[in-house]
Amino acid sequence: MSELLARHRAVMPNWLALNYNEPIEIVSGKGNRVIDADGKSYLDFFAGILTNMIGYDVPEVREAVERQIASGVVHTSTVYLLRGQIELAEKIARLSGIPDAKVFFTNSGTEANETALLLATYARKSDQVLAMRQSYHGRSFGTIGVTSNRAWKNNSLSPLNVQFLHGADRHLTPFKGMSDADYIQACVEDLRHVLATAVSNDVAALIAEPIQGVGGFTMAPDGLFAAYKEVLDEQGILFISDEVQTGWGRTGSAFFGIQNHGVTPDMMTFAKGLGNGFAVGGVVARGDLMDAPHAVGLATFGGNPVSMAAANATLDYVLDHDLQANAARTGEIIINGLKEAAKRLPVVKDVRGKGLMFAVELESPAQAARFMEETKKAGLLAGKGGLYGTAIRMAPPLTLTVDEAVEGLGIIVTALETIDAEAAAQ
Repeated sequence: MSELLARHRAVMPNWLALNYNEPIEIVSGKGNRVIDADGKSYLDFFAGILTNMIGYDVPEVREAVERQIASGVVHTSTVYLLRGQIELAEKIARLSGIPDAKVFFTNSGTEANETALLLATYARKSDQVLAMRQSYHGRSFGTIGVTSNRAWKNNSLSPLNVQFLHGADRHLTPFKGMSDADYIQACVEDLRHVLATAVSNDVAALIAEPIQGVGGFTMAPDGLFAAYKEVLDEQGILFISDEVQTGWGRTGSAFFGIQNHGVTPDMMTFAKGLGNGFAVGGVVARGDLMDAPHAVGLATFGGNPVSMAAANATLDYVLDHDLQANAARTGEIIINGLKEAAKRLPVVKDVRGKGLMFAVELESPAQAARFMEETKKAGLLAGKGGLYGTAIRMAPPLTLTVDEAVEGLGIIVTALETIDAEAAAQ
């Protein structure tokens, strides 16, 4: 055990997960690569859990942050006008497509989802919420309540009355072999049944990830949430799209993940990549919903001038360089390559994803752990997850080049070939 790891274990909680048998300390980064304390370089295919969205040491972001720090003002709080906050909110409101949108900034996705749930339950005067099976929305008391993954739930207590829906669970026997249209129909019929049997009076909202992050990048077929929203609209139930991992063009085919379903939600939550490593999250919602709560509110650190400088520069970079198109282009190389390799590798149970958000499902958690070690050894960082701990999830920075996509694909396929050979030999 390294000296730093021993110190970590002495003062940090046991549930604070670390990747790898021998965890690494990242000490520098440039572009889409990082270097650890031993001087080893890695192509980063996990981006700080989808947070270093445009890579490392980006001059535009660094210079924007340095200008703000040089002003001497790193914090004022939301009781004063914050120019950077207003400018960023204007951009997000415009990009969201939500009518008369307003934005509230937080520090994280967990806080953003808490805020959205507060707005929805206040508006509907109901504690009843719908969420998706296999979902993850945060680690706080309220967001754990709408999380449907036992590995991430610490208790059954909740301030919310939650019912969980189908939509990302086509591996289950009743749904195997169904077409997208038939699966959507089955899910909609189940939603209607839940509303007829499991709830009382008004339901506040459905909260859903267009692509489930911790769930291993499982996703509903395009069009499911449009079909769900038709039912929700019949009863005035609000729709919250959790875009913490799917926002800002990552899926390649849409700027926000929910747009792949042809839906404009009542609210969207966001965080992670927007600050390219600086803490920023938030909610963009219909103005009437955002304005409704009667109590005074603020965010001490939400909309912080330094984070806003980073976020404005990051979002401008994404738009100016059309990184959504780059995600589509480089993601297609990787996903198609993985699907082709999977045809000859029985150990691979599924390849899924959109743009630069893709996953490989293996047979066992042990194989997923082996993959992590093999790709680390070869100089690539990945993540793992899924409901059963068998999914490898990867989401490189949106600045990934074609050459880096090909390089990363080669490392992944080689690791899968090794694991497949080991499985065949057993």
